Amino acid sequence: MHRRRAARASAAPRRGARHGRHGRLGRSDVVRPPLAPLDGRIDRFDLAVGTAVEFLRGTWTELEDVRFEIGAMPMRETGDEVPRWYLDRENRRIVLFRLPIERLLPPGHDDAAHRRMAIEGAVFRAAAEYVGREPWDLGHDH
Repeated sequence: MHRRRAARASAAPRRGARHGRHGRLGRSDVVRPPLAPLDGRIDRFDLAVGTAVEFLRGTWTELEDVRFEIGAMPMRETGDEVPRWYLDRENRRIVLFRLPIERLLPPGHDDAAHRRMAIEGAVFRAAAEYVGREPWDLGHDH
């Protein structure tokens, strides 16, 4: 003999088992609050270099197809001074060394504004040396 189940007294639709009281129980780990944008020292360095390079390429056509790269430290010693960049004219590239540019600032000048000025200054000086001109000429017509 088969028994019949009694019909539900409630007419309200039943929520699925994966939903909690507030509809959030079954969410996956992928759904989280948005992450803050990346804003580390390396990201700020890349942004400062990219902005300066974009300006220079728009100003001097000699730099349009030159590749600007970022390295952490120079591979070899060149005497008493730590190089801030390396020029490779044969392969049309300029390598900027992040650590010497950022870390060898004068005492009392280690803040965001001075770091940005040091980065942009290194980009301008490296580009000027690459094309054989003075850094101060880069902002003017030639």
